[in-house]
Amino acid sequence: MIYLKNVATLELNEEKCIGCGMCVEVCPQNVIVINGANRAWIQNRDACMECGACSRNCPTEAVSVQVGVGCAAAVINAILGRDPASCSCTLEPCDQTKSRGKTSCC
Repeated sequence: MIYLKNVATLELNEEKCIGCGMCVEVCPQNVIVINGANRAWIQNRDACMECGACSRNCPTEAVSVQVGVGCAAAVINAILGRDPASCSCTLEPCDQTKSRGKTSCC
């Protein structure tokens, strides 16, 4: 299942990965797999629902995700009729100079 394209905040630091497979075991969407080199690999970032299970269970902090930020914020903003560039916490557009280029003002 794909939620929204190019909004997931999921990141993987392959250098930190020890190939333990915890991220694969806890991911409800099968977003991450272990490749032939016994390292984690993101096979489908767009299927990530940003639950955070992978990052909470990674013993080396190789996986990071801002829980619920990308997909959830995009869905909520759409429901509320907000402009895609608007902040996730206000009805006003983000001031990019104040938010330092981040996608959320919070």
